[in-house]
Amino acid sequence: MADLHAACVDLPPADETARMAIAAREATLTKPAGSLGRLEELTAWLGAWQGRAVPTLERVRIVIFAGNHGVVRQGVSPWPASVTAQMVGNFAAGGAAINQLARVADASLTVVPMADLAPTEDFTVAPAMTTPAFLHAVTTGYATVDAETDLLCVGEMGIGNTTAAAALAAALFGGSGRDWAGRGAGLDADGVAHKAVVIDRALAQHEAYRDDPLMAARIFGGYEMAAMLGAVLAARHRRIPVLLDGFVCSAAAAPLRRLHATGLAHTRLSHRSAEAAHHALARYMGVEPLLDLGLRLGEASGAALAVPLLRAALACHTGMASFADAGVSERT
Repeated sequence: MADLHAACVDLPPADETARMAIAAREATLTKPAGSLGRLEELTAWLGAWQGRAVPTLERVRIVIFAGNHGVVRQGVSPWPASVTAQMVGNFAAGGAAINQLARVADASLTVVPMADLAPTEDFTVAPAMTTPAFLHAVTTGYATVDAETDLLCVGEMGIGNTTAAAALAAALFGGSGRDWAGRGAGLDADGVAHKAVVIDRALAQHEAYRDDPLMAARIFGGYEMAAMLGAVLAARHRRIPVLLDGFVCSAAAAPLRRLHATGLAHTRLSHRSAEAAHHALARYMGVEPLLDLGLRLGEASGAALAVPLLRAALACHTGMASFADAGVSERT
């Protein structure tokens, strides 16, 4: 755990030379300065983390980690845990939403079942993962990140994981189960209230560890969430820009923000999910969503939808003419 902590705080910076080169070209393009809004910032962000004055999106990779959660035994989901394995099979068969979205985004798709889909411990009575299991999951996620990647999209599948995400968010940023519990995969109002009680019970059980972000991730998270943490960390070490998905993915990456003020500088939040607490979590993490489409699916669906937006930003930057080339008068 000490080695992991060190890896989370020893983080390389972006390439500011590449960022400045992109800004210099942006200033010559046939448009008023700043008129493409966040598209301009996204191009600069891509180039700064790729270390390229001309960014590229030739190798976009989507990685989904799947895992099961022991806290499902507390009745926090209307779906049985067996759905996780069934959906992994659906991914393999090409029948899920993310299969279609990955194709539209022109991105490769990898699905990684964690711990053979065995559930974590029920974190209302014991830490979700032992230290070796947690570190193995983080290492597995770290190892999935190919250094030859231009953009990484991270997502998950796991029945019960919005409960884990809510508990982890509460441990990292404060508040109660009522502040963080949401509908997840379709709970009614009574189900959400019960979920909040379960989270509060877990927070009380592990109160002593709430100030340690990595310990909180081990106690309240899941195998797939630990793997996402590892993947996002690997991307930072390899200077690969990352699109985060929704509530669960954001919570999984949040320990990096707690451990380092710029721990998530290489990431962008693809969308604000319909899970009620995601807006608050994004604010605590200091990230602004690119899209707001009412999604609450997971599977990296929001991240995949944001890829064409990045492609559009890059196309404008690389394809537009300069004032000089187009013979357009510049502002006096």
